[in-house]
Amino acid sequence: MNPVSPTRVIGGRYVVLGELGRGGMGIVWRAEDRVMGRHVAVKELHLPEGHSAEDRLSFRERLLREARTAGRLNDPGIVTVYDVVTDDGIDHIVMELVEAPTLAQVVQRHGPLDERAAASVAHQLLSALRTAHESGVVHRDVKPSNVMLGPGSRVRLADFGIAQAVDDPGLTTTGSVIGSPSYLSPERLEGAQATPASDLWAAGATLFYAVHGTGPFSRETTAATIAAVLHADVPATRTRGPLGAVISGLLQRSPQARLSGVQAAALLSAPGTETTPLFHGPQNTPATPPVTSSRRRWVWPVVALVLGAVLGMAGGLALARAGVLGPSGPEATTMTYGPGGDLPDFGSRFRSCLQGQLAPGRSFPSGSTVSCDGPHDLEVFQTFDPFGPQRALPYPGRSQLASYAAQACTLVFDSDVVTGPGKDRLAVAALVPSQAAFETPVGASSSFTNRDVICLLRSADGSQITGTRIADDS
Repeated sequence: MNPVSPTRVIGGRYVVLGELGRGGMGIVWRAEDRVMGRHVAVKELHLPEGHSAEDRLSFRERLLREARTAGRLNDPGIVTVYDVVTDDGIDHIVMELVEAPTLAQVVQRHGPLDERAAASVAHQLLSALRTAHESGVVHRDVKPSNVMLGPGSRVRLADFGIAQAVDDPGLTTTGSVIGSPSYLSPERLEGAQATPASDLWAAGATLFYAVHGTGPFSRETTAATIAAVLHADVPATRTRGPLGAVISGLLQRSPQARLSGVQAAALLSAPGTETTPLFHGPQNTPATPPVTSSRRRWVWPVVALVLGAVLGMAGGLALARAGVLGPSGPEATTMTYGPGGDLPDFGSRFRSCLQGQLAPGRSFPSGSTVSCDGPHDLEVFQTFDPFGPQRALPYPGRSQLASYAAQACTLVFDSDVVTGPGKDRLAVAALVPSQAAFETPVGASSSFTNRDVICLLRSADGSQITGTRIADDS
């Protein structure tokens, strides 16, 4: 290891002044840029031993490419990448020096953030990720130690480009993953590629940490942590209101059911949502608005996640809370599914097509789907869980569920989700769980729940539909 001294110069340009920190990837130095006359952070990267010269060259090429991409990101919430240099055979990333504690350090020193401070973090973190995702960049390692909390409520997300450069099967041990298991999405742990959706899962876990002081799936060992991410119940957050809805919506195991960044930002921008400066000293108990009855406990998640998460519109939330939101498209037919319901068995979910008309007593078991390319009678165009990970909830009643489901499905129908010619000749059906289905526990590893609301398309005149009517979101 090179000694720290005022005479050490990295790449002939960056004079090392001291050590800022170190971790599994290497060491971060404070340095002075001789050319620009400014202080910078230089991350010295170390690959595990045993890699060939060819592996290291491949890593260097990837690092340069990803750092260049990250350096083009322009958002106040992203730590700027300035340069990539190789010195004495070791690669370094030169970044903007941000002298601020990380979210992990703040929580460890002062306890969890209060709700308003955490909402401020959420706003800026989601904005930074949206900028990156719209530029085609996936962070891959969003976690509390990469979120920096500066003065004036400023949040900065660090380490763009580094995890992506390292995440190469040729540079990692077989079966290993890059990132912190506590904050990796289930699909990534199962071997899927990193996507914006996996970043958003990590953001949800990071925000959970901000208000609880621990990650939602943190366990004593790595193996136990991975098992928890894949199979354990998603813990309910004690934070209610928009922030609680965002955390619950981001921690959906199915990427298709997970909130998008736009939807999460819309929830946080709902009228009445406030943020405050990040720190006033120790904060051990998140602020929680009063709850006056058990009915109020489930009304907010329904309004927030059905009308906010699915529709992604703050205006819809305001209208729903005011009680004036009504369907603007075709009136939706509502039916119940599950034991004791109109449809005893309905096993199909998002992006599936079915043969057969809806009728009391008819079942559509799992596996009865048909290709959406050919003629079909029904198409599922949206599925969502209005209640998030909360487990112990009273059944709200068919009429309440049906009212919300009809409005939500109709509003989704009116959006750009459903497309194609002849839209005015389509009808909407909204399926809600029967009481028996609602109260039946479901396996924690399932992507869907017994509380799902299912939105269906069908022809108003009973004829068949050919081809999918869901807009391509690729």
